[in-house]
Amino acid sequence: MRTGVVMAAFGRQYEVQFEDGTRLLCFPRAKKSVVACGDRVDVSPTSADQGVIEKLLPRRSLLYRADAFKEKLIAANVTQVLVVVATEPSFSDELISRCACAAESQEIPLRIVLNKCDLADSLPRARELLAPFARIGYEVIELSAHGDVAALRARLPGELSLLVGQSGMGKSTLTNALVPDAAAATREISDVLDSGKHTTTHARLYALPGGGDLIDSPGLQAFGLAHLSREDIESGFREIRPLLGTCRFRDCRHESEPDCAIRTAVASGDFDARRYEVLLKLLAEKRFAQSLY
Repeated sequence: MRTGVVMAAFGRQYEVQFEDGTRLLCFPRAKKSVVACGDRVDVSPTSADQGVIEKLLPRRSLLYRADAFKEKLIAANVTQVLVVVATEPSFSDELISRCACAAESQEIPLRIVLNKCDLADSLPRARELLAPFARIGYEVIELSAHGDVAALRARLPGELSLLVGQSGMGKSTLTNALVPDAAAATREISDVLDSGKHTTTHARLYALPGGGDLIDSPGLQAFGLAHLSREDIESGFREIRPLLGTCRFRDCRHESEPDCAIRTAVASGDFDARRYEVLLKLLAEKRFAQSLY
């Protein structure tokens, strides 16, 4: 039996690396796999280049997304989440709120990386969309992946960082800037699988030259949080935590009920209106998911 780290996940195939640097392509015994990139696992080798995952070791965190019908594991044991957005093309601030809520539920720090800041004409609008997040304490790191990434690199040593974001934001370019041999590592993974088509659709972990590790995840357009409780969703919006439980009605939906502390905060400008809309959407999605079971 050997213990290793899941470096890449391809459906039910996992590349596991051991302390001596050797790797095996491994498969879980169970039909439903619960393994994610970043997990530590015990493996029984079955041949020179393959093995079976026998045990999933305890995690410090697990990020995944889920709607009413399915769930998708993203990464395990992450110590910080880096949401990558860009000045162009336009990005979804709702997706940032959803990622932030997921990170808060796991008590994982989150930073926002604004890429393509060399596109000066689009920079003011991007900053405007990110201002509500900066006001409540989320750090926004401005850079250009084709230029200087030192501001981000300084935040990475000692961390297992997860890059998440929509397609087109420049995550792959950023990964290549931070990990000089990332492209080579991707080719090696492709060789193991005898196919390149999986290498851009699943998460992969890279060791960083300056210390720490980085997980690059596939571009996403949706981030459902149906697996979170109502309490987790509400407390995932850090700026309203002091208000939770202070509405007139204990089961307040924060929609049209009288004496709703959340709506009062929106009216006063203490809770951003767009963030409020995301909160209502998440709570509605949760109620729909519960209605199916």
